[in-house]
Amino acid sequence: MKLKSFYTMVVLTLGVVLTACGPVVGEESITAVGSSALQPLVEAAGEQYGAENLGKFINVQGGGSGTGLGQIAADAVEIGNSDIFAEEKEGIDASKLVDHRVAVVGIAPIVTPGVGVTDIQLEDLEKIFTGEITNWKELGGKDLPITVLNRSSGSGTRTTFDRWVLSEGKKSMITQEQESSGTVRQIVASTPGTISYVAFSYIDDSVESLSINGIEPTDENVKTNDWIIWSYEHMYTNGEPTGLTKDFLEYILSDDIQGTLIEALGYIPTNTMQVERDAAGNTTDVAQPE
Repeated sequence: MKLKSFYTMVVLTLGVVLTACGPVVGEESITAVGSSALQPLVEAAGEQYGAENLGKFINVQGGGSGTGLGQIAADAVEIGNSDIFAEEKEGIDASKLVDHRVAVVGIAPIVTPGVGVTDIQLEDLEKIFTGEITNWKELGGKDLPITVLNRSSGSGTRTTFDRWVLSEGKKSMITQEQESSGTVRQIVASTPGTISYVAFSYIDDSVESLSINGIEPTDENVKTNDWIIWSYEHMYTNGEPTGLTKDFLEYILSDDIQGTLIEALGYIPTNTMQVERDAAGNTTDVAQPE
């Protein structure tokens, strides 16, 4: 009986070891952290990549562009997602990071449906966010107080919005802030008189987007820079990517993903832009194929 028990124990032990080790063989994962504007694209691409490459996992987290840049600069993750250039973030040594621009995103002001305003002058939009205009009736809308909702200070969406809406030296009024684009949309949709801003990819029927100076927030207007509130979607690596990180970045930059998933999710492929913009905000025309 003792010998039988010994053999039984050996068999059970080997079974546990094999079971524990089996699924691990070949499995690999990386983590991408940062921009909530870019998060839906990276999540969708990661799920699709994982389905096509069994045992490969792409973990995606939000937290804002500041978090993404900080984490990748600290080499704490494999990819840092950002709506802004690393050069724009104070305290980040951009020279150590490699920029992979995977898409372009337009950003638009959104309001609660029914405020009575659908188009706004850029200077009036600035006055709303600096607290100079406080009621929609001042813009020809309803007699309804304006509630301003901002993204958090580490948000790349906020950095981009402030850069192109607020004059030099002007700052947004102190107001409620949210880290998530999805939460911003939910609050704007359900709180009468509220205004904020989100990436085009977050705009749905629950909110209304505003045109500015008669220009609609559309992909075509972003491509020509007629709509100026836009940014690249950056996926930064700490040095040149290798292994799974390299494979996934090549996947998300492939013609298949650029031609289908990116547009389907409300982003703009970088190769369709008619202008380029650098970290200083300077734009140059892009030669178009004949």
